Amino acid sequence: MTRIILVRHGETDWNRVERFRGRADVPLNDHGISQAEAAGERIAAEWQPKAVYASPLSRALRTAEAIAKRFDLPVQVHPGLIDIHYGRWEGLSPDEVRARWPDLLHAWYVAPHTVHIPGGETLEEVRSRGLAAVRELAARHEGHTVVVVAHTVLNRAILLGVLGLGTDRFWRLRQDTGAINVFEVDPRGFNLVSINDTCHLRRKV
Repeated sequence: MTRIILVRHGETDWNRVERFRGRADVPLNDHGISQAEAAGERIAAEWQPKAVYASPLSRALRTAEAIAKRFDLPVQVHPGLIDIHYGRWEGLSPDEVRARWPDLLHAWYVAPHTVHIPGGETLEEVRSRGLAAVRELAARHEGHTVVVVAHTVLNRAILLGVLGLGTDRFWRLRQDTGAINVFEVDPRGFNLVSINDTCHLRRKV
């Protein structure tokens, strides 16, 4: 059995004023750095990971660094953990997207599994690469605990796969900034342990 500790990065300014972030390299703000430190403290109190992996985007890397330093581990970048490609929506607010693609934005909120963002990815594509990355890392570190730091869209897609649910349930899961999720991987599949745990943030941030 391999344990995966799946973390969402800390807050950025584009989380506070909602914008489609995707591949834009938006850094953590001060609150996000505090959230990353709190996640590191929580993980150090409960687990002893053998490796820490992150999306190549700085908001995930900085969060991973706050965790990895507590174990004297390097942060290893995995391209499969990068955020969704929002294509022509990237950097826009929902209102700006609505002005140009009203029907598509409506579908994103009510039937996200049907949407192919212009110039970007589908949720099924995100789910496929996210689960492939998790399975690869679980096989690489069989029998150990691994920290994976990524993004809300990727984390939700992975967790839907862990639960055996379709991407039509995308909005039925929450992934708050700095949240910790835990699941296990064994030859039979996945076992979910906890989801969107933010207790460490209420105590420390």
